[in-house]
Amino acid sequence: MPTGPTDVIEEALAVLCARYVFPDKAVKAAEAIRARRDAGVYRDLSVAALAVQLTADLFESCADRHLRIRVRDAEAAETTEADLAAARREQVRLANHGISRVERLDGNIGYLDLRLIPDAGTGGRAIAAAMELVAQTHALIVDLRRNRGGSPNGVIFWTSYLFPDDQTLLNSIHDRETGETRQYWSLAHLPGERYLDRPVLVLTSGATFSGGEEFCYNLKARGRATLIGETTRGGAHPTRVVPLGPTLEIAVPDARSVNPVTGTNWEGTGVEPDVAVPAEQAYEVAYGRALRHVLTTGSSAGVLAEVRAALAALPDAAG
Repeated sequence: MPTGPTDVIEEALAVLCARYVFPDKAVKAAEAIRARRDAGVYRDLSVAALAVQLTADLFESCADRHLRIRVRDAEAAETTEADLAAARREQVRLANHGISRVERLDGNIGYLDLRLIPDAGTGGRAIAAAMELVAQTHALIVDLRRNRGGSPNGVIFWTSYLFPDDQTLLNSIHDRETGETRQYWSLAHLPGERYLDRPVLVLTSGATFSGGEEFCYNLKARGRATLIGETTRGGAHPTRVVPLGPTLEIAVPDARSVNPVTGTNWEGTGVEPDVAVPAEQAYEVAYGRALRHVLTTGSSAGVLAEVRAALAALPDAAG
């Protein structure tokens, strides 16, 4: 159990070298941090400052946004892992499983604002309910501009609605510890209707991260959505949190995504949009595109009237 700064650093480096998804990078990062420690870089730093400095030094060596050391919540340090997991599930439940908003916009456009991606086992009913509410729309806007990530199986559950069957390999995740690579295919069965043969427009920002980025990347690689907004933040590695005594913890990526189309992922680069615009303009640009699509579908007179009124109200750059 770590008792001082040197002990904490050594414990962190031991976890890094044992678990980080790229062993060679872990060894080089450990060597660099030990050299800085021996040079006195970390001497006299507070716990919080030490966490910040070590995180910056790890990023310099590994360029991995999931890899970080942070101050451990004092209450969490006295709580069992089972209780922590239960608290996280409750937090996600009270956040409506990440679904901040579901709406039918004028012109019969569906809109989903997703702030996190829940585990499919607990969030599946909410996801199915949201997709039911947009099932009859002519186009769908999925807003991930504030999405900070979540569960890989939740990403697959969401995006399976956009594919016709179970024949699409969406992502694979390679685990360092086991050496195994798990494939994630579109699902054979889903509650409710699939959303097929209609445009999907995904909104992105520089804050879109992790599971939110996988959502974007999987759809872009398969040509199933148009991404509108900014390049995302660039974090592709599933992560495990390990305590470093009562005051610090390390979040260490121990797996990596491998897209079957590109053979790589978005780590360090982010996901580039198809239509690059500032994040604050992405909604209006996407809505304009969706409305113009509806004009070509031969929809009902009432819907077309909504489309024309909505287009007239949009700024010139969007409408």
